[in-house]
Amino acid sequence: MTTTSATSSIVSALGAGSGVDMTALATNLANAQFQLRNERLTLQSEKVQRQISVASEIKNALSILANSLGDRVRVGDLSSQASVANSSVATASTPAGATGSGSYSLEVLSLARGQTLSSPAVANATTTVGAGSLTLRFGQTSGSGFTEDSSQAAVTIDIAAGATLTDVAAAINAKRSGVTAYVAQTVDGATLVFKGAEGAQSGFIVEATETAGQEGLAAFAWNPSAGGDASRLLAQSADASFMLDGLAMTSKTNVTGQVAPGLVLSLKGTNAGSPTTVAFSSPTATIADAMQDLVTALNEIIGGLNTATDPSTGDLAGDSGARALKRSLASLGTEVIMPNAAAGAPRTLSDLGLSVQRDGTFTLDSARLQATMSRDPDAVSAMFTTGLYGVYATVDKISRNAAKTGDPGTIGGSITRYQKLSTELAKATTKLAEQQETLRAQMVARFAKADTRISQSQSTLSFLQSQIAVWNKSDD
Repeated sequence: MTTTSATSSIVSALGAGSGVDMTALATNLANAQFQLRNERLTLQSEKVQRQISVASEIKNALSILANSLGDRVRVGDLSSQASVANSSVATASTPAGATGSGSYSLEVLSLARGQTLSSPAVANATTTVGAGSLTLRFGQTSGSGFTEDSSQAAVTIDIAAGATLTDVAAAINAKRSGVTAYVAQTVDGATLVFKGAEGAQSGFIVEATETAGQEGLAAFAWNPSAGGDASRLLAQSADASFMLDGLAMTSKTNVTGQVAPGLVLSLKGTNAGSPTTVAFSSPTATIADAMQDLVTALNEIIGGLNTATDPSTGDLAGDSGARALKRSLASLGTEVIMPNAAAGAPRTLSDLGLSVQRDGTFTLDSARLQATMSRDPDAVSAMFTTGLYGVYATVDKISRNAAKTGDPGTIGGSITRYQKLSTELAKATTKLAEQQETLRAQMVARFAKADTRISQSQSTLSFLQSQIAVWNKSDD
């Protein structure tokens, strides 16, 4: 408050003696002294902001291209996709990075299933059933025998005193052993139902250990090798059995492994005696569209780069990150993107018709692309997967390298450098403004003193003029 009053006093007093607006004079003089430096900082700040904006646009455009290409590859329409003529028998898929071709006959003889075992019935789900523990041992079961699989660890479930049938089911489920349980209310009463995982070796037996004085768990024990009631085995565990091109195959689950190159089956039903066909489709048309889209997107990026790096007008003229990105894109056509391709198979994007012009832009030779796809469709499809090599992996690598903020030779590194410079310029601008204000305040103070002296001189002159006038009048 004191500072404000003092300043107002000075401002109101300035010019009172001389008639000159000393406050405006001080401001104008300070502005004039700092004008060139302020303008220089403003121009530098504006340029740096343009550099950040342009570099970020290029980096983001490249990232969007890589992500879009990855999304399209993952959809699967750029590689051969298998389909099953009778979808009620099975569906087909292709693992990431794999490709398939041709057609196969498929005959599903039986589906994989898990073991289902019931317990003797009790009154209801809240009936107490004793205390102790139940132990599950895994292997291959039948109505009359059990062969344990020693590679699978036994699972013991502790049953607390006072446990009900519902509590036993919850304890089994809590173990997450591959065996689940639920309580079924049947016409005979409440029954505990055990359900195992798919596969012949996923069968199980149940052993019981009872706490003295709290017997009852023995009713859940079941082992066909020890005279267990065969009627309690509601379903026996089994592997899936099927024929592919007449070759007998099995699977522990209804989702098979890769039974042929690029082919995984999800078995749904049986068709013994009535084989269906599994066939791979050719993605020729979608690959041609994708290549044209790639060329269009690359040309948008290189167009922005060319404008930004123009020696006369470009905001990124001489920028090391921009130059490095241009070099990477310039070699895109000839870079080997399928190093493990067989002899004679396409290995580069130029094999797919991509070429680079003198100005860095790209063109697509559709005739060459079609010729390559006709000659080796499987190898072309293999270039459009999410594997370590291929079109997507190459573009994604360029994008990720360009985005590295810690490398001064990348667009990402350039953005980091410009952002740091922007911060330094902002600090310099603030410091210069403080210096300018200090100078203005100093001049205001000096001018206040000068104005006071002028006012005093004018008062003295006025007094002398009055005295002289009196003297002159006396002489008359």
